[in-house]
Amino acid sequence: MRVRWLLAAWLLLALLPTQAIAQDAAATPPPPTRTLLVMGDSLSAGYGMAANEGWVDLLADRLRGSHPGWTVVNASISGETSAGGSARIVDEVVRHRPGVVVIALGANDGLRGLPLREMRRNLARMIGAAQFVGADVLLVGMRMPPNLGADYTRGFEAVYHDLAKLFDVELVPFLLEPVAMDRGSFQPDNLHPTARVQPALRDHVWASLAPMVQRAEASMLD
Repeated sequence: MRVRWLLAAWLLLALLPTQAIAQDAAATPPPPTRTLLVMGDSLSAGYGMAANEGWVDLLADRLRGSHPGWTVVNASISGETSAGGSARIVDEVVRHRPGVVVIALGANDGLRGLPLREMRRNLARMIGAAQFVGADVLLVGMRMPPNLGADYTRGFEAVYHDLAKLFDVELVPFLLEPVAMDRGSFQPDNLHPTARVQPALRDHVWASLAPMVQRAEASMLD
């Protein structure tokens, strides 16, 4: 009888650490997750390159390594205008509930010479919808070639600056700034950067995006 009692006591003591670990694991909540939503056009969709070579996919890789728990949803569509983004934004932010939204649209509006007041209204709606669900917004701008006329090109660039100030959001004034002066950085269409320079675009956006990700993570702990 004494032997059986000692054996039972030993088994109980042996099991205690395992049970304690299991209880601690059950009591510890899983790490919070956040979504970064990118709404862009072909420049963000990785036009003319493999699916994992675009700057958004490279950004997702960096985010996974430096900020575990984040997911990047690339909702960019080649040929997208600000009107298309405006029509899709509500569904996207309601579905994904992002912590950060990157809006990188307007290039196709400019290339088609669409009215700037419409582009401004569309982008404003996108920013408002993102902020309504509590997301931080990074607005990524573009510039137009001078052949569209000085007034249009100046007005086009001003739309991004005005909206960033109006809504108090972060702004990357020109997505292609790191590569714009190097024609060898572009595909034969002279519009879309090559896969080789996508890391430079990622780093350019990341400089403004990194503090936003950190703020979003801090707000989750409040």
